[in-house]
Amino acid sequence: MTMTRVKICGLTREQDIDAAVASGADSVGFVFYEPSPRAVSIEQARKLVARVPAFVTVTGLFVNPEIEFVKAVLEAVPLDLLQFHGDETAAFCASFGRRWIKAIRVRESGQIEQAFAVYSKASGLLVDAWDPDRYGGTGQSFNWQLIPEKRPLPLILAGGLSSDNVARAIENVRPWAVDVSGGVELSKGKKDATKLSEFFKEVHRVCKID
Repeated sequence: MTMTRVKICGLTREQDIDAAVASGADSVGFVFYEPSPRAVSIEQARKLVARVPAFVTVTGLFVNPEIEFVKAVLEAVPLDLLQFHGDETAAFCASFGRRWIKAIRVRESGQIEQAFAVYSKASGLLVDAWDPDRYGGTGQSFNWQLIPEKRPLPLILAGGLSSDNVARAIENVRPWAVDVSGGVELSKGKKDATKLSEFFKEVHRVCKID
């Protein structure tokens, strides 16, 4: 099976950056959304990103942001990829001259196919669990059978993943990448090095190429 890439999201501490990178993270994510318990300030993010080595993608997560706020982050923090997790239009997502992915909260059949069409210029589509009050970080999974076989864009699976279910998720969904936050935490915003190690062990186990 092709190697599934891994993004560790919601990083807030230097030691967690180090642990995620040491475990083999392909991408690290920083949340620029104040209501989130995993939110970081621009200054915090700038310091944290300085610890990220070459070839690890730095992703900035936004939820229905003002244009000026995204620009302010980009001026101060060297982001490689933008992740929009709210109700942003495709035109808005594409307006910053950076690669971007769009997250959608899945609750019904046909929703993912529609998103593939609407956000066709994205670098990937992230599918997460639906919650009427929260944009991601719910710790809940969703019905993976709603994910279509035909995928015009790379599909990133999020929502309630942990070392307990990531192998099954990869076998069933065969996503381009998985995105985890709460499933590798001690508490919200604080990652656990052991849980990170166990998560990657499961990913590598199921993706082992014969």
